[in-house]
Amino acid sequence: MDTTLQDPLVGQVLDGRYRVDARIAVGGMATVYRALDTRLDRVLAVKVMHPSLAADASFVERFIREAKSVARLAHPNVVQVFDQGTDGAYVYLAMEYIAGCTLRDVLRERGALQPRAALDVLEPVLAALGAAHRAGFVHRDMKPENVLIGDDGRVKVADFGLVRAVDSVTNTTGTVLGTVSYLAPEQIEHGTADPRVDVYACGILLYEMLTGDKPHDGDSPATVLYKHLHDDVPPPSAVVPGMAYELDELVAAATARSAGIRPQDAVALLARVREARARLDDEQLDAVPPQALSSEHDISEDRTSVIPRSLTVPRPLPVNGDEPDDGDAGDVHRTSRLASPPVPPRRRPAARRGPMTVVVAVLLVLGLGTGIWYINSGQFTKVPPLLAKTEQQARDRLAEEGLEVGEVTEEYSDTVERGTVISTDPKAGARIRGNGSVSLVISKGPQRVRVPDLDGYPLDKARALLKEEGLEPGMVTREFSDSVPRGSVISTEPGKGTKVRGGAAVALTVSKGSPVDVPDVTGDDLADARAALQEAGLKVKVAPQRVNSEHEAGQVARQNPGPGGRAAEGDTVTLTLSKGPEMVEVPDVTGDSVDEAKEKLEAAGFEVDEDRGLLGLFGDTVKGQSVPGGERAPKGSTITIKIR
Repeated sequence: MDTTLQDPLVGQVLDGRYRVDARIAVGGMATVYRALDTRLDRVLAVKVMHPSLAADASFVERFIREAKSVARLAHPNVVQVFDQGTDGAYVYLAMEYIAGCTLRDVLRERGALQPRAALDVLEPVLAALGAAHRAGFVHRDMKPENVLIGDDGRVKVADFGLVRAVDSVTNTTGTVLGTVSYLAPEQIEHGTADPRVDVYACGILLYEMLTGDKPHDGDSPATVLYKHLHDDVPPPSAVVPGMAYELDELVAAATARSAGIRPQDAVALLARVREARARLDDEQLDAVPPQALSSEHDISEDRTSVIPRSLTVPRPLPVNGDEPDDGDAGDVHRTSRLASPPVPPRRRPAARRGPMTVVVAVLLVLGLGTGIWYINSGQFTKVPPLLAKTEQQARDRLAEEGLEVGEVTEEYSDTVERGTVISTDPKAGARIRGNGSVSLVISKGPQRVRVPDLDGYPLDKARALLKEEGLEPGMVTREFSDSVPRGSVISTEPGKGTKVRGGAAVALTVSKGSPVDVPDVTGDDLADARAALQEAGLKVKVAPQRVNSEHEAGQVARQNPGPGGRAAEGDTVTLTLSKGPEMVEVPDVTGDSVDEAKEKLEAAGFEVDEDRGLLGLFGDTVKGQSVPGGERAPKGSTITIKIR
């Protein structure tokens, strides 16, 4: 059964703009929906805080503050926040919608991944976290469910709901946030969190991708937490024989129980990942682990799978027309059991030759072999891995290999430290002649741009000015203002004149205009209600469904925003009309005691009034009722009982 049909928000339009089409997921803090932005005609995700939490003003403030923090992370591997607002009791975020699956879906369907696929996922995750760490934020809840993989292969980090500024999360006063399988020891023991807790979680992610299982398991969360504190994460090669030593080193470095031994942040771990990849050959990168789950038919033809093709594990191919045995499923180069080794032909004894002839023949073979080796391999060497090394270190390393330094250029980078190598041409591992040259691209660090003064600019013009300055328009928050015209910018975050990295998102606070007090029109006829609202400068929308209420049919039963609420001039008030009170059969209580009569009438939905007169002051028996039993009366109306 489609549970979204039972969700009251599905089919509604939030804030007069976002049409909610389907429910995607439900979390502890909010529900995520797929929605359509009716103004820009684009599909996006809308995260709506649970109404029970939305009643807590401090929680709403934190929700909005964290949304603004995430909106500042303009990174291609971070799910972007576009807008934030409220609609009645609903507090929401409008975010980028990713059509695809999560890393958890990948692991559930494919088991362990080939090292190449695992690194292809890990690198963009670290790039996203690196941008967050350099901006001063910690994710604190990295797990496969928060890694989204689009149908086009893009990898994005989602749900920065637990994100905090680094200097504000030194202690959580005993509250541990995050999922137990990915918590760092210092989170468990002391409640502290800095970028290294995300590094630890990414080490667990890498282990799980390479082996198909988490490193620590147990019958209860407490058991798992104990193992995080007291047991080292085992090397993946203990589970996957033959796995490259470089991958064991990566997992060990990222999951060190002592935070001081780990890479300081995701940027540092990303540099180590790229260095390790450069040292691996194609055979090591494409090795299929035994824990990989193969499909029962060709993956390339199976588009019922939620997994993008780029992350699928190919089945072992049959050899000589035979299907491989279970025991040989991972060996695609085996010889058929039906094939027999060829019998070498019998040769006649060679004629005897003199010693000089033999010497000449040997020298000729050696010379020919040396020449072939030199032509094919001897005059070539491999470009060494230079990523994250300083320019001087890179020059020294190239000199050790007998290579020259070619053109040296500089580029801005948000993830590679200033003065270190971003990339080389040719790339690391490529074959190059022994006296060849290698060009270097050196990081200039993150580009810094001043946030322009956008106060008073219309929103469209402000967005255009940000793009001209090399910045990205971020989340838009709307507030009332008596001094700034509706639709114009009140302020920015970061503020005007602040230096930020190039490409960073700037959040905009936009005026909703002067506030209007919403008049109370409940109980009014539709025409009167419409006139009162329009006179206040508001638009009117009538909900398609009607409800039973105390008001007569055709009158306004309820309104949104409610009476006394604040709205901007030109905003829409939705009216729900009454279809009259619900008619309920009146129970017959004549002859009952007063208490019994009250219980029956109130259970049927009526109010009860007593008429004792002069003779019924001390009586306890109902002698009559204002509406006879068996007749129908409006639910909620008052029934008078006469007591004698």
